[in-house]
Amino acid sequence: MIDAPSSTWFTTNPHWQWYIVCYFFLGGLAGGCYFIAALIDQFGRVEDRPLARIGYYVAFPAVLISGLLLTVDLSRPLRFWHMLIERNTLQPMIKPWSPMSFGSWALMIFGIFTFLSFMGAIAEEKSYRWPSFQRLRFPVFSAVRPPTIGGKIVALLGGIAGLFIAGYTGVLLAVTNRPIWADTPLLGMLFTVSAASTSAALLMLLGQRYGWRTLPGMAALQRMDGLVLALELLVLIAVCVSLGSALHGWLNVWGGLLIGGVVVPGILIPLVMSWRHRHQARPNFATLAMLVLIGGFLLRVVVIFSSEMI
Repeated sequence: MIDAPSSTWFTTNPHWQWYIVCYFFLGGLAGGCYFIAALIDQFGRVEDRPLARIGYYVAFPAVLISGLLLTVDLSRPLRFWHMLIERNTLQPMIKPWSPMSFGSWALMIFGIFTFLSFMGAIAEEKSYRWPSFQRLRFPVFSAVRPPTIGGKIVALLGGIAGLFIAGYTGVLLAVTNRPIWADTPLLGMLFTVSAASTSAALLMLLGQRYGWRTLPGMAALQRMDGLVLALELLVLIAVCVSLGSALHGWLNVWGGLLIGGVVVPGILIPLVMSWRHRHQARPNFATLAMLVLIGGFLLRVVVIFSSEMI
């Protein structure tokens, strides 16, 4: 049996900075928002198309910024293309055993799908100008048209790639030999459900910003977010159990931030608010969404920096 090259494993502290936390967070939003938009295109009502377009408009810039942040983290950022192309032969650099190589290709492929969907949303309105940009009101959100067959195919394939990207960062951490990261196989699942909850929250927040509280898709997003938040809590508990003795890495200020910044305000309170909103004719999603987004960001702060400090 051939062992994977040691270069694919962290043997020392990677010394990641805040921009890597932002990469993890934005990557999750890109994958999650695109996946939800793809679901709306495949199974949603025609009147919910504006929510799908928001998802595509979030995913494309988010994946661009994610790629930029990941490139900046390289010791020699100008050589980022070496992750994809072999320097001497100029052939594709594909290392199936390397999570970094596999993830780089997945990020590039997903970026292509986000770009196609982004441009497709603009083309539907036959408008390439943004006359209302300063008021944060995009003309492409006004029309309600069913997606084309080509758009559905792109959304389907891109949604699969987006789902992978949403959980990939957690898998990347799990294959290292760093404390906490390597002590549980559930980080990929945790980051996936967290990406789903934060993405649904962001789409609800933007949907409310554009006055779409009464759209059927907004209520569906609220129900989805409630279910995913409950699942996220269960997965987080499973992560803590699976850590075993390594859980001591969270029996400190990081554990306090996990409880006080993620579990209570980012999961439990939004769950209660989501239940109450079901009985309101015109619910206010802003507070719920902001709590979920902040909790999702702090979750990545805890997971990344708690291991960095050990």
